[in-house]
Formats: sequence, structure tokens, C-alpha cells
Amino acid sequence: MATPKKIGILTAGGDCPGLNAAIRGVGKTAILKYGMEVIGISSGYLGLLEKDYIPLDEASLSGILTLGGTILGTSREKPFKKNHDLANTKPEKIKRNYLEEGFDAIVCIGGNGTMKTAALLAEQGLNVIGIPKTIDNDVYGTEQSFGFDSSLCIATDAIDRLHSTANSHKRIMVIEVMGHHAGWLALYAGIAGGGDVILIPELGYDMKSVNRYLKKRVKSGKPYSIVVVAEGIKKPAKLSAASYIAAKIEDGVGVETRNTILGYIQRGGSPSPMDRILASRYGARAVDLIASEDYGKMVMKSGDNISVIPLSEVGGKLNLVPADHPLIERARGFGVCFGEPGLE
Repeated sequence: MATPKKIGILTAGGDCPGLNAAIRGVGKTAILKYGMEVIGISSGYLGLLEKDYIPLDEASLSGILTLGGTILGTSREKPFKKNHDLANTKPEKIKRNYLEEGFDAIVCIGGNGTMKTAALLAEQGLNVIGIPKTIDNDVYGTEQSFGFDSSLCIATDAIDRLHSTANSHKRIMVIEVMGHHAGWLALYAGIAGGGDVILIPELGYDMKSVNRYLKKRVKSGKPYSIVVVAEGIKKPAKLSAASYIAAKIEDGVGVETRNTILGYIQRGGSPSPMDRILASRYGARAVDLIASEDYGKMVMKSGDNISVIPLSEVGGKLNLVPADHPLIERARGFGVCFGEPGLE
């Protein structure tokens, strides 16, 4: 069986730490282990549509392991998104460009939307391998996506810093971290940073329960409290999670309350050592799959092993925090409030 000779790499969706480490893992493995030609595709799936390519050699991949962002650029182009007024010709155009360029396979690095598009491209007959990235850790089929650990470190550091301010002013501090549907970042950062209240989308919350818990802390002589919330918790549409919860706490508890929204800080900067390693392992495994012509798969982490799952099983699904997650039960055991009625 002849080894595929020419592969493309693209990064799509939101940026996060570790993208360049994954590009490097794919590129160096392809070039040095298998002698493949490697082409960078600019701006995600938009680059496939516009034939915007960048040849990658070993020299261009050196020195990027520690860099944040992505040397290939990214976009949120969704080529399979339907336009009700016009026929969607983008999938056919991508397939035509793929064949004209002579790609043997494409590695698609991204989150849920990227994996869904990759699965659809595989159905169109393209040879595709997916690599999961997201700071929310919500890509279905893997225990961990790269980007999560880096963001966890950033969020935890921010919470650590808020402790001193909260203690100095005897305030309640509310910190909002990313996570539209999945609360992994709020859960892990909240526990790592010593949060007293952690609110995540999967569990829901009762504001009365939260305020009763915080009042108990005040009455017991606790000078301050830290509340960690995921951005996707239930709230009025036009308010941020942090500002909404802070206002409800100040009104219900009667203690000065301030809020902080970390925002895009969580997605920037150099990847953590663990994300560099995970992204590199994912990249190398992706190329091994291409070399063996085992397409239509996404690489994934299971325990300490890097395995695979069919892309058809990934697209359109989310990795959410289960209500009975052991970390939640442990955290309740040492006094963390998750805002559920009767459990504070």
C-alpha cells in the first residue's frame, strides 16, 4: 500500500492555545516520518473555498510549538450552512478544489462545528481526519481537547488573584468563565481556585439557594466569598452571567459584590505544557491514520491513550458535565455550593 503523498492542514473556529503545536505535530510527523508534502490551508474552510494555500516545510514549523494563535489563521466559515435564497454550491466547490490540488487527505483542527463539517466532507468522499480543540472541553468523543488545560490555568490564576482583593475589601466576587453549554472550565477552575459557589449550565441553579448559602458564610464569620459562573448559565438574554448573578447576590445577601468577566483572555497566549504535549500527540496520531489510509476519524484521548472515533459519531453532539460527575460529588463534600435547591 502506497503512503499518501500530499496532505493539507486547516484550523477552523475560535482560536485557542495549542493550535500551532498541533500544526507542528502534524507537519513534522508527515515530513520527517513519512516524507509527505504538507500544505497549510489559510483561514479554515474559507481557505479551501478560495484556494488559499501555504506550503509548509520543516523550517516553517520550527519555533511555533510555544506560540499562541494559529500561523494558518482561522475563520467560522460553515460551508454546509444552508442559504434559503440560493443553492449552496460550497461543498461541491470544496471537493473540486480538493481534487484539483491533488490532496490525498486533509487534517481539520477545531471544535464541534469543525468536526461536524469534517464529517460532512467525509460523506462527500474527501479523506479527512479531525483533531479536537476547544477551551470549553465540549467536543464529543474525547475526554479532553487541547486548549482546555491552558484556559484552566488562566482562569485559575485569575481566581487566585481575586481572593486577595475579595478578602481585603470583604466582598463577594463573581467571576465569569467561558462555556456556553458545557461547564467544564467553571467546574475545574472553580475547584482549583477555591471557589465557594460554582454555577454551570448542566445543573441549573436556584438563586435563593445561592443566597442562603452565602448568608450562612457571612454569619459564620467568613469575610468574603468567590462565585465562579459559566457564561452559559440561565439568565436574561441581554445580561452577562456575571453581572446578573452579582446583582442578585448584592440584593439578596446585602454584601458588596463585584463581577469580573475573563472573556477572550482565556483563549490567548502560549499553551500550557500539557496542551503542547496533547496537541503534539494528536497531530502525530492523525498522520499515522493518514499513512494507513484510515480516514473519516477523529483522534481522541481515552485515559493516557490516544485513540480514534468515527467522525460520523462526533458531529452535532456535545461533551457535557454529567450531573453525577465524581468531581461534583467531591466538591459538595468539602462545602462547595452548586446552587441546587436543598443542596446548599
